[in-house]
Amino acid sequence: QVQLVESGGGLVQAGGSLRLSCAASGRTFSSNVMGWFRQAPGKEREFVAAINRGGSDTYYADSVKGRFTISRDNGKNTVYLQMNSLKPEDTAVYYCAADRTGWRRVELTPGDMDYWGKGTPVTVSS
Repeated sequence: QVQLVESGGGLVQAGGSLRLSCAASGRTFSSNVMGWFRQAPGKEREFVAAINRGGSDTYYADSVKGRFTISRDNGKNTVYLQMNSLKPEDTAVYYCAADRTGWRRVELTPGDMDYWGKGTPVTVSS
């Protein structure tokens, strides 16, 4: 069992930056692929980024590529999402999630993930 708690969301102006953190409990953090998803009001939850178990490989949605960076610190059981050049369309609740299956360089779906945090809201004003 993995419990995930996100933090770092808030209100930021367009062009600004935020760094989200996701702290995981349990001793199996390093054995999970970690991902970030987001859900805007009235829309389905969508993939943002994922990182493999060791942190050596990442994959991004086209909409955030070049602006967002996912990273992890297995010693701290934490995964991060650095978000730069934020746009109003990035406004959403951001969720951290863990996947027990092996790494694959694809856009993960919500159904692929085994554990979820409760989310942290991000609002980007224009």
